Amino acid sequence: MVWARHRHAAWYLGGLSFAESSFFPIPPDVMLAPMCLAEPARAWRLALLTTLTSVVGGLFGYLIGALAFDMIEPTLAASRLWPHYLTAREWFAEWGFWAIFVAGFSPIPYKAFTIAAGTLSMALLPFTLASLIGRGSRFFLVAGLMRWGGARMESALHRYVDRLGWATVAAIGVAYFALRG
Repeated sequence: MVWARHRHAAWYLGGLSFAESSFFPIPPDVMLAPMCLAEPARAWRLALLTTLTSVVGGLFGYLIGALAFDMIEPTLAASRLWPHYLTAREWFAEWGFWAIFVAGFSPIPYKAFTIAAGTLSMALLPFTLASLIGRGSRFFLVAGLMRWGGARMESALHRYVDRLGWATVAAIGVAYFALRG
């Protein structure tokens, strides 16, 4: 909470959001939630900042995949991110736009999908739109829950965030298949 009230906290949040979308392992939710608790009146602005900087970071991840994949592939292959990257490639073949949306919202490492989108030359507009919708949904949900539920909600969010993300993904999947046919 002390860091959440720091005068440069918004800059740190933006930097963390950018970095997490392309190469850094810590999700911005860990900083967004306490910042929204510290200043509930700024929750929506903080969610917007987190969303926009995350999407710009996702575009950077896309560029890494498109322009520098050969250089990072050995490091990526040796990391815990490699299986997620391989999953992302498979999902793109099947789902395209929806793969980015789900990765943006869910506990799946979004950065693996941003890099894979670049390596597979996914169209930039659908990539950006799916990122905006997925990341925005996630971060506005966190901000709204913190603003509404306060400190009790923060501890619950830490316990259940992964389950909440997967439940949402499952609901979207069910809705997709129900509407499809």
